[in-house]
Amino acid sequence: MTYMETRKHLAAEKKRCNTHNCAQAVVCTYCDLVGLPEETALNIAGSFGTGMGNMEGTCGALVGAGMIVGLAIKDRIESRARMKVMMEKFQKRNGATQCRLLKGVGTGTALRECPDCVADASEFLEENL
Repeated sequence: MTYMETRKHLAAEKKRCNTHNCAQAVVCTYCDLVGLPEETALNIAGSFGTGMGNMEGTCGALVGAGMIVGLAIKDRIESRARMKVMMEKFQKRNGATQCRLLKGVGTGTALRECPDCVADASEFLEENL
């Protein structure tokens, strides 16, 4: 297993241990690749726990992956294209990209647990760096 392959597991463990929210787990795991200090990474991703808008929007892990892609690629059009690919892969694997749907709010059946969402978003991030 390469170091990049182990990063998705490190990110998932940050969420599993409850030391980071989903966005923070992704951003902090990859912040060194884009020259972002870890404390800044923690703070910038802090408001995206429970997805965007407190479960109303996109999964925080995907938001975090998008932050890293933007910092790594530094091109608005290319970053959006890569984000679209990540979102499509995540949707295909998990059946949703919205936090509340992933967590089963209203249905009582979670589609995917948070640490697994973090691992998936990290995997797709690595493919798009």
